[in-house]
Amino acid sequence: MGQKVNPIGLRLGVNKTWKSKWYVDPREYSATLHEDLKIKKALFDSPEVQGAEISDVEIVRKPQRISLTIATSRPGIIIGAKGSNVEKLGTRLQSITDKKVQIKIKQIDKPDMDAQIVAQNVARQLTNRGSHRRALKMAISKAMQAGAQGIKIKVSGRLGGKEIAGSEWLKDGRIPLHTLRSDIDYGFAQANTTFGVIGVKVWVYNGEILAKSKKDDAGLLVRKSAREKAASAGNRS
Repeated sequence: MGQKVNPIGLRLGVNKTWKSKWYVDPREYSATLHEDLKIKKALFDSPEVQGAEISDVEIVRKPQRISLTIATSRPGIIIGAKGSNVEKLGTRLQSITDKKVQIKIKQIDKPDMDAQIVAQNVARQLTNRGSHRRALKMAISKAMQAGAQGIKIKVSGRLGGKEIAGSEWLKDGRIPLHTLRSDIDYGFAQANTTFGVIGVKVWVYNGEILAKSKKDDAGLLVRKSAREKAASAGNRS
Protein backbone atom coordinates (compact mmCIF):
# COMPACT_ATOMS: atom_id res chain seq x y z
CA MET A 1 0.00 0.00 0.00
CA GLY A 2 2.74 2.46 0.92
CA GLN A 3 4.38 2.06 -2.49
CA LYS A 4 1.22 2.84 -4.48
CA VAL A 5 -0.66 5.50 -2.51
CA ASN A 6 0.30 9.19 -2.55
CA PRO A 7 2.02 9.61 0.87
CA ILE A 8 0.51 13.07 1.36
CA GLY A 9 -3.06 11.91 0.66
CA LEU A 10 -2.53 8.91 2.97
CA ARG A 11 -1.60 11.26 5.85
CA LEU A 12 -4.38 13.84 5.46
CA GLY A 13 -5.78 14.54 8.90
CA VAL A 14 -2.79 12.84 10.59
CA ASN A 15 0.16 15.19 10.00
CA LYS A 16 -0.70 16.68 6.58
CA THR A 17 -3.41 19.13 5.62
CA TRP A 18 -5.37 19.99 2.49
CA LYS A 19 -3.87 22.32 -0.15
CA SER A 20 -7.26 23.93 -0.85
CA LYS A 21 -9.24 25.09 2.19
CA TRP A 22 -12.83 26.13 1.60
CA TYR A 23 -16.42 25.04 2.13
CA VAL A 24 -19.28 25.68 -0.34
CA ASP A 25 -22.75 24.40 -1.08
CA PRO A 26 -22.62 20.91 -2.69
CA ARG A 27 -24.22 22.34 -5.85
CA GLU A 28 -21.31 24.80 -6.22
CA TYR A 29 -18.56 22.29 -5.43
CA SER A 30 -17.75 21.32 -9.02
CA ALA A 31 -17.56 24.92 -10.27
CA THR A 32 -15.38 25.96 -7.31
CA LEU A 33 -13.01 23.03 -7.81
CA HIS A 34 -12.57 23.81 -11.52
CA GLU A 35 -11.96 27.47 -10.67
CA ASP A 36 -9.15 26.37 -8.34
CA LEU A 37 -7.63 24.29 -11.14
CA LYS A 38 -7.86 27.23 -13.58
CA ILE A 39 -6.15 29.54 -11.07
CA LYS A 40 -3.28 27.06 -10.54
CA LYS A 41 -2.85 26.48 -14.28
CA ALA A 42 -2.81 30.24 -14.99
CA LEU A 43 -0.27 30.70 -12.18
CA PHE A 44 2.16 28.05 -13.47
CA ASP A 45 1.77 29.26 -17.09
CA SER A 46 2.49 32.91 -16.18
CA PRO A 47 5.81 34.30 -17.46
CA GLU A 48 6.35 36.07 -14.11
CA VAL A 49 6.91 32.77 -12.25
CA GLN A 50 9.10 30.94 -14.77
CA GLY A 51 12.27 29.74 -13.04
CA ALA A 52 10.94 30.61 -9.58
CA GLU A 53 10.99 26.95 -8.40
CA ILE A 54 7.46 26.86 -6.96
CA SER A 55 7.01 23.96 -4.57
CA ASP A 56 3.42 24.36 -3.40
CA VAL A 57 0.33 26.55 -3.84
CA GLU A 58 -2.24 26.75 -1.05
CA ILE A 59 -5.67 28.23 -1.79
CA VAL A 60 -7.85 29.55 1.06
CA ARG A 61 -11.30 30.87 0.14
CA LYS A 62 -13.11 33.48 2.22
CA PRO A 63 -16.57 34.94 1.37
CA GLN A 64 -15.17 37.84 -0.67
CA ARG A 65 -11.50 36.93 -1.04
CA ILE A 66 -9.19 34.18 -2.32
CA SER A 67 -5.77 33.91 -0.65
CA LEU A 68 -2.95 32.19 -2.56
CA THR A 69 0.14 31.20 -0.58
CA ILE A 70 2.98 30.41 -2.99
CA ALA A 71 5.89 28.44 -1.50
CA THR A 72 9.04 29.10 -3.51
CA SER A 73 12.81 28.98 -3.09
CA ARG A 74 13.26 32.13 -5.22
CA PRO A 75 10.75 34.71 -3.97
CA GLY A 76 12.62 37.57 -5.66
CA ILE A 77 11.63 36.32 -9.13
CA ILE A 78 7.91 36.32 -8.30
CA ILE A 79 8.02 39.67 -6.47
CA GLY A 80 10.03 41.41 -9.19
CA ALA A 81 11.40 44.96 -9.13
CA LYS A 82 9.37 46.94 -6.55
CA GLY A 83 6.64 44.27 -6.66
CA SER A 84 5.87 44.71 -10.37
CA ASN A 85 5.63 40.96 -11.10
CA VAL A 86 3.22 40.32 -8.23
CA GLU A 87 0.90 43.07 -9.51
CA LYS A 88 0.90 41.61 -13.03
CA LEU A 89 0.28 38.14 -11.63
CA GLY A 90 -2.56 39.38 -9.44
CA THR A 91 -4.20 41.12 -12.40
CA ARG A 92 -3.96 37.95 -14.52
CA LEU A 93 -5.48 35.75 -11.79
CA GLN A 94 -8.14 38.34 -11.01
CA SER A 95 -9.56 37.94 -14.52
CA ILE A 96 -10.40 34.28 -13.79
CA THR A 97 -12.59 34.86 -10.72
CA ASP A 98 -15.02 37.52 -9.53
CA LYS A 99 -13.51 37.55 -6.01
CA LYS A 100 -10.55 39.58 -4.84
CA VAL A 101 -7.26 37.66 -5.18
CA GLN A 102 -4.59 38.07 -2.49
CA ILE A 103 -1.10 36.66 -3.13
CA LYS A 104 1.31 35.71 -0.33
CA ILE A 105 4.89 34.55 -0.88
CA LYS A 106 6.44 31.94 1.41
CA GLN A 107 10.17 31.30 1.15
CA ILE A 108 11.59 27.77 1.38
CA ASP A 109 14.76 27.84 3.46
CA LYS A 110 16.11 24.41 2.42
CA PRO A 111 15.19 23.76 -1.24
CA ASP A 112 17.48 20.69 -1.39
CA MET A 113 15.11 18.96 1.08
CA ASP A 114 11.88 19.94 -0.70
CA ALA A 115 10.63 16.95 -2.72
CA GLN A 116 8.85 18.98 -5.42
CA ILE A 117 11.84 21.25 -6.05
CA VAL A 118 14.19 18.24 -6.14
CA ALA A 119 11.91 16.56 -8.71
CA GLN A 120 11.84 19.74 -10.84
CA ASN A 121 15.65 20.04 -10.75
CA VAL A 122 16.13 16.40 -11.80
CA ALA A 123 13.55 16.82 -14.58
CA ARG A 124 15.33 19.97 -15.80
CA GLN A 125 18.65 18.10 -16.03
CA LEU A 126 16.98 15.25 -17.96
CA THR A 127 15.42 17.77 -20.36
CA ASN A 128 18.90 19.19 -20.98
CA ARG A 129 20.03 15.66 -21.92
CA GLY A 130 22.04 15.11 -18.74
CA SER A 131 22.82 11.67 -17.34
CA HIS A 132 19.95 10.42 -15.17
CA ARG A 133 22.25 8.46 -12.83
CA ARG A 134 24.45 11.50 -12.21
CA ALA A 135 21.38 13.72 -11.63
CA LEU A 136 19.95 11.26 -9.10
CA LYS A 137 23.22 10.87 -7.18
CA MET A 138 23.75 14.65 -6.97
CA ALA A 139 20.19 15.29 -5.78
CA ILE A 140 20.38 12.56 -3.12
CA SER A 141 23.76 13.72 -1.78
CA LYS A 142 22.56 17.36 -1.54
CA ALA A 143 19.38 16.34 0.29
CA MET A 144 21.27 14.20 2.83
CA GLN A 145 23.80 17.01 3.40
CA ALA A 146 20.91 19.46 3.96
CA GLY A 147 19.60 17.28 6.81
CA ALA A 148 17.09 14.83 5.33
CA GLN A 149 16.85 11.49 7.14
CA GLY A 150 16.11 9.65 3.91
CA ILE A 151 15.38 10.22 0.22
CA LYS A 152 14.28 8.05 -2.69
CA ILE A 153 14.10 9.14 -6.35
CA LYS A 154 12.53 7.10 -9.14
CA VAL A 155 12.67 7.96 -12.86
CA SER A 156 10.56 6.18 -15.50
CA GLY A 157 10.58 6.43 -19.29
CA ARG A 158 13.04 6.09 -22.18
CA LEU A 159 16.09 6.72 -19.99
CA GLY A 160 19.12 7.70 -22.05
CA GLY A 161 17.08 7.38 -25.26
CA LYS A 162 16.58 3.60 -24.96
CA GLU A 163 14.12 1.93 -27.31
CA ILE A 164 12.19 0.29 -24.47
CA ALA A 165 10.99 2.39 -21.53
CA GLY A 166 12.00 1.33 -18.05
CA SER A 167 12.42 2.67 -14.54
CA GLU A 168 15.36 3.14 -12.18
CA TRP A 169 15.54 4.37 -8.61
CA LEU A 170 18.16 5.33 -6.03
CA LYS A 171 17.71 5.61 -2.27
CA ASP A 172 19.66 6.76 0.76
CA GLY A 173 18.63 6.68 4.41
CA ARG A 174 15.19 5.56 5.66
CA ILE A 175 11.81 5.98 3.89
CA PRO A 176 9.12 4.52 6.24
CA LEU A 177 6.12 4.91 3.89
CA HIS A 178 3.78 2.73 5.99
CA THR A 179 4.39 4.67 9.22
CA LEU A 180 1.66 7.30 9.37
CA ARG A 181 3.43 9.45 11.95
CA SER A 182 6.47 9.86 9.65
CA ASP A 183 6.80 13.17 7.81
CA ILE A 184 7.10 12.13 4.16
CA ASP A 185 7.37 14.89 1.55
CA TYR A 186 6.42 13.81 -1.99
CA GLY A 187 7.04 15.50 -5.33
CA PHE A 188 6.44 14.69 -8.98
CA ALA A 189 7.71 16.30 -12.19
CA GLN A 190 7.93 15.47 -15.89
CA ALA A 191 10.87 15.92 -18.24
CA ASN A 192 9.76 16.51 -21.84
CA THR A 193 12.72 15.15 -23.79
CA THR A 194 13.14 14.70 -27.54
CA PHE A 195 12.56 10.95 -27.19
CA GLY A 196 9.50 11.10 -24.93
CA VAL A 197 8.30 12.03 -21.46
CA ILE A 198 10.27 10.91 -18.38
CA GLY A 199 8.51 10.96 -15.03
CA VAL A 200 10.37 11.82 -11.81
CA LYS A 201 9.06 10.86 -8.36
CA VAL A 202 10.74 11.97 -5.12
CA TRP A 203 10.12 10.89 -1.53
CA VAL A 204 11.90 12.77 1.30
CA TYR A 205 11.75 11.61 4.95
CA ASN A 206 12.08 14.43 7.48
CA GLY A 207 11.60 12.48 10.73
CA GLU A 208 8.50 11.79 12.83
CA ILE A 209 5.92 14.44 13.67
CA LEU A 210 3.76 12.56 16.17
CA ALA A 211 6.12 11.32 18.89
CA LYS A 212 5.12 7.93 20.25
CA SER A 213 4.11 8.11 23.91
CA LYS A 214 3.97 5.20 26.34
CA LYS A 215 0.72 6.61 27.74
CA ASP A 216 -0.98 6.00 24.39
CA ASP A 217 0.35 2.45 24.02
CA ALA A 218 -2.73 0.20 23.79
CA GLY A 219 -0.83 -2.88 24.99
CA LEU A 220 0.47 -0.98 28.04
CA LEU A 221 -3.05 0.19 28.92
CA VAL A 222 -4.42 -3.37 28.66
CA ARG A 223 -1.65 -4.74 30.89
CA LYS A 224 -2.17 -1.93 33.38
CA SER A 225 -5.94 -2.55 33.62
CA ALA A 226 -5.30 -6.32 34.01
CA ARG A 227 -2.89 -5.62 36.90
CA GLU A 228 -5.41 -3.30 38.54
CA LYS A 229 -8.15 -5.96 38.28
CA ALA A 230 -5.85 -8.61 39.74
CA ALA A 231 -4.88 -6.28 42.60
CA SER A 232 -8.52 -5.44 43.40
CA ALA A 233 -9.44 -9.15 43.35
CA GLY A 234 -6.57 -9.93 45.77
CA ASN A 235 -7.71 -7.16 48.15
CA ARG A 236 -11.25 -8.57 48.21
CA SER A 237 -9.95 -12.05 49.10
